[in-house]
Amino acid sequence: MSQREIWTPIGLGAGVTLIAIAILLGGGLTGARGFISAASFITVFGGLTAALFVHYRPGEFKTAWLVLKKVFTPSDQMGYAQLLDTFVHLSQRARRDGLLSLEQEAEELDEPFIRKGVLLAVDGIESDMIKEIMTAEMEAEDQRYRRGLEIIEKAGEWAPAWGMVGTLIGLVLMLQSLNDPSSLGPQMALALITTFYGMVLANLVFHPLAGKLSNYLDAEIHRKQVMLEGIIAVQSGLNPMVLEEKMSAFLTREEREALNSSRENHHDVRFDIEGGRENAL
Repeated sequence: MSQREIWTPIGLGAGVTLIAIAILLGGGLTGARGFISAASFITVFGGLTAALFVHYRPGEFKTAWLVLKKVFTPSDQMGYAQLLDTFVHLSQRARRDGLLSLEQEAEELDEPFIRKGVLLAVDGIESDMIKEIMTAEMEAEDQRYRRGLEIIEKAGEWAPAWGMVGTLIGLVLMLQSLNDPSSLGPQMALALITTFYGMVLANLVFHPLAGKLSNYLDAEIHRKQVMLEGIIAVQSGLNPMVLEEKMSAFLTREEREALNSSRENHHDVRFDIEGGRENAL
């Protein structure tokens, strides 16, 4: 599992667990039951959902769900080391056999963005036009995802407000029962629980998820800019060694060491096979 999908549920689970422990230490099981309120749940979740439906179109909720899944599902995207290897290979093939030889290679690529860019290069599109087309696609996709991210950010902004709405409802009901002092305490507690629900949702769920998704989208834009540079380099016939040095700047030291180690092992295996000496190295 990737770090992104591991730490999101761990963080959420840890937050809920610590809150539960604090409640149990403060009031035990009896006190903990007071934090469970169907009326407060309906007020906060129901009111927040209704407000979001008023503000956004149904199709935008689908985009929000798609972008939200990115913090819970494994990433199958190429890392920078894989991108470097891919573009070095494409550059070597293009310089040896010509750009037209990359058509079959492009069809087999798992990364749609690279596949489209390489196919544009194979079709003879100029580098400036390729950059314009791919940049427009990149920005359009980012804008769609940002719209979905906005829904999560709005939920974080509005959740405490709906908690306050529930609190006001509880206070009004409490004031209507002033002639019964025994009911004031429970009704005041019930009024405050809705604020508690709203604050927890905003500060443990919606705001942290929105921040993580924003970082993810920024990283994805950067990754696609790197891919675009690689596509242009292949299209312009850049020397593979120069291309490798250029793209190595995006690798961490650990990634460079792992990549070099992998290449050395691969070279040793090829040397053994070609020399017919299985145990020579």
